[in-house]
Amino acid sequence: MMKYIKILVLALAIVLQLSCEGFVEIEIPDDRIINENVFSREKTANSAVKGIYNELYQAKFSSGFQTSITVLSALSADNLKATVTTENLLEFEENEIFIKNSYNLGIWSSAYNIIYMSNAVIAGLTGNNNISPELNEKLTGEARFIRAFTYYYLVNLYGDVPLILRTGFEENSKKIRTSTDEVYHQIIEDLEIATQQLGNTYENGERLRANRFTAMALLARVYLNLGEWELAESYSTEIIDASETFELLPHEEVFLANSKEAIWQISPLEGGSSRSNTQEGALFILLDDPGRVALTEDLIESFESNDARLDQWIGLLETENESYYFPYKYKVKNTTDGNLEYSMVMRLGEQYLIRAEARAEMGKLAESISDLNEIRQRSDLNPLDLDDQSITSDKVINLILEERRKELFTEWGHRWLDLKRKGEAGPVLSSKKPLWDNTDIFYPIPEDEILKNPNLTQNPGY
Repeated sequence: MMKYIKILVLALAIVLQLSCEGFVEIEIPDDRIINENVFSREKTANSAVKGIYNELYQAKFSSGFQTSITVLSALSADNLKATVTTENLLEFEENEIFIKNSYNLGIWSSAYNIIYMSNAVIAGLTGNNNISPELNEKLTGEARFIRAFTYYYLVNLYGDVPLILRTGFEENSKKIRTSTDEVYHQIIEDLEIATQQLGNTYENGERLRANRFTAMALLARVYLNLGEWELAESYSTEIIDASETFELLPHEEVFLANSKEAIWQISPLEGGSSRSNTQEGALFILLDDPGRVALTEDLIESFESNDARLDQWIGLLETENESYYFPYKYKVKNTTDGNLEYSMVMRLGEQYLIRAEARAEMGKLAESISDLNEIRQRSDLNPLDLDDQSITSDKVINLILEERRKELFTEWGHRWLDLKRKGEAGPVLSSKKPLWDNTDIFYPIPEDEILKNPNLTQNPGY
């Protein structure tokens, strides 16, 4: 079955490669034959969508390995430090990313590959009478969700980016950058449609494919970013209230495969790997050498001494010369024995913090503190006093942001995106990063992309 899925993904990739690489010296084939073959039957159409999820395990921006947003954005912020002198990593840590940085190119190109695959699925299903209406809606909703998810990261990391919604080579190869507002408009449109097209259940009990809750979780995050507090509260509440499906778990159970805290995960086995451990576990867990990255002392010092996360989610490697703290949310570094853990993409803990922040912004302090206390008490921390009249909205919001750093470290760049959306990147990082400049809030457009498409303009400062 895996071989079959790979063949379908390869068929879609023919179109994607031509669209992404700009091979102008060869004739560009018509992709309609590929679409007609892939989307002529329900089984192959479903497998094509499954193939996009599988590709997320391999894609550089989403793999969880050293080229991923999880790692590079944590370096850009103040949660991770490089333990090797690899220039690609050091440039992210020092916020001095050169336009030729191959890891930066990897984020951009792999994200757009996923977008092209999603576009190909949406195009193949539009007006398709070979697929039942129910399955057509479900698969289209999943493709729209994945496209929205990917654009969310592109627009937050690079600012204005080309908004590509079709697979045509000529059109895409000349695209200019689209305003952030317009990209967000498309993200919201995709997600709102997805919430109407997707059901509430997980396929085969595996939390690996998007459903309505997955789309709502991303909408809650998007609306928080946009300052739409009521909508952020509403969507996060719907997820939190689904207690039969989701639950805050003890720390040691959170990152297990199909944990009840998971809203969406990525499986190593689904990605075709011979190993069943996550890429995060392979990279982060330090056994006898410093590896490639470690947690910053600054992050470690932000925890209260009795915080259970220090024991449960942080490991320590002591060498002859130095001590290294490392992320230990995933406990398995290398195995082929079975899927004990899946890579976490979105989870319930974040939704409590989204709702807490939205409520604090609306002046609902008691409700906000109650949500924050759910996360604090899980970590054996004393709850904040709901009746403390000295606690202001600003103080609660600052406490929530501190809690987000400690709760969501090394999960999809939350700290980096939080600092930027709150206007705190400069004030916080300028004292920690000697080379910090305020134009560093966006990554550079990769040089290779500008050479292929002269209509692309570069971000300031690069």
